[in-house]
Amino acid sequence: MGEEADIDAEVLIAGAGPTGLMLACELRLAGVDVIVAERLAERTGESRAGGLHARTLEVLDQRGILDRFLAVGELQAVGHFSGLWLDFESFESRRRYPLNLPQSAVERILEEWAAELGVRVLWSSEVTSVSQDSARVTAELGAGGDAAPRKLSARYLVGCDGGRSVVRKVAGVGFPGTPATMTALLGDVELPGLTEDYIFMRRVPDGHFSVIALEPGWYRVITSEYDHVSDRDAVVTFEQLRESLIRLAGTDWGIRNPRWISQFADAARQADRYRAGRVLLAGDAAHIHYPAGGQGLNTGVQDAVNLGWKLASVVRGRAPESLLDTYHAERHPVAARLLQNTQAQAALARPGVQTDALREVFAELITFDDVNRHLGGMISGLDIRYPAEGRHPLAGRRVPDADLKTPDGATRVYELLHTARPILLDLRGNAGLAALAARWGDRMDVVEARSEDEHWAVPSVGEIPTPAAVLIRPDGHVAWAAAASGAPDFSALRAALTAWLGPVR
Repeated sequence: MGEEADIDAEVLIAGAGPTGLMLACELRLAGVDVIVAERLAERTGESRAGGLHARTLEVLDQRGILDRFLAVGELQAVGHFSGLWLDFESFESRRRYPLNLPQSAVERILEEWAAELGVRVLWSSEVTSVSQDSARVTAELGAGGDAAPRKLSARYLVGCDGGRSVVRKVAGVGFPGTPATMTALLGDVELPGLTEDYIFMRRVPDGHFSVIALEPGWYRVITSEYDHVSDRDAVVTFEQLRESLIRLAGTDWGIRNPRWISQFADAARQADRYRAGRVLLAGDAAHIHYPAGGQGLNTGVQDAVNLGWKLASVVRGRAPESLLDTYHAERHPVAARLLQNTQAQAALARPGVQTDALREVFAELITFDDVNRHLGGMISGLDIRYPAEGRHPLAGRRVPDADLKTPDGATRVYELLHTARPILLDLRGNAGLAALAARWGDRMDVVEARSEDEHWAVPSVGEIPTPAAVLIRPDGHVAWAAAASGAPDFSALRAALTAWLGPVR
């Protein structure tokens, strides 16, 4: 059979998981033509990852779609670090509590939003080879069934195709790290004989196990056994999960009727570069790790939100290609820290009397507010600070969702970000700011408002005086801020506008 005609798009995304779908939506909000190529023929319905942390919830709030997720998920007041409880009650965010919600539901909601925005998704389409030149990247897609392969050309290709990313491999990007040392099995099953509400990371001499309620009648069973590694490509069976549970717990509680069985391990790897010319990587394609604390999906979604507006600016010709290099500069350290904290959690979970002693010490430390806030800020993503010019404590951090009064009425900072455009928020009515910003008027919005509060609460910092003005990137991070008193530094603002929005035409 012959090859189908080329399909052109400004950006091609490989992978229709949460990262790929979020990136596609971010690009469409900026008017970029996007195609998402997914190797699967359809959604599997597998639950996979289990929830959304505070910073991801804030990101969804910034886009005006958070209510869709809150309507089907369940908020919980605590999180954990290797099974040791963290309290999020005092965190400086409207969305401080994690949301229990399976990945399958996250994908369904994002797919509905993507369809509303006009994202095209090609199923049964896996990227198998990639070539690029100075103007475009071309990907060959293997097709399912009897369909002929096709080629798609785009200005950029983003690999969001998981830990075994074909895009990463064919682009020649290294994936260094550490191999697995243990094997964990998990399954979503019916469980009629459990006498407790749930069991969370109960440690025993050979590993640990958990039994967590998903919905009425259904539980997620997880068993972790150490010092042996199974074949990643082997098919995991229900009987293997049952036998592992019996070895660790002494019973299988009558588990039955599995609807999903899988395995994971503690391998930790990260792409040595997130960009190779016109090919970029995001989500699990860029980093894999022990799934402790439920951080992987969240980090991928936040990768997408960091990359989306930058890629759109370059595609639209508003910013130079060098803006894409800030994606690696900002997100690679975030994932490196993610790998470090999950490796630490894996070490704290290992069986043995020495680890028992270490956990007892750690359990004491985690009750101290500073330790709880440090670990919780890291797990939730609220403490992320990108490299930034200027000494203002907000520079590089996510902007607080402050209450505002504008000439059009009351609003919040995050409501201003629904259109995914940069915002210059003028909180003191400085005419000079508006005059300078007007030169970038086609690329951002200027909002004059008054803050309802004299101080803003900032994670890892505490309360600060409400700034006089803030330049907010589309991802909600602060590119420049003016102190509450004194004259704004217009030269620094001009430099920030040029760096992040591109030079004035």
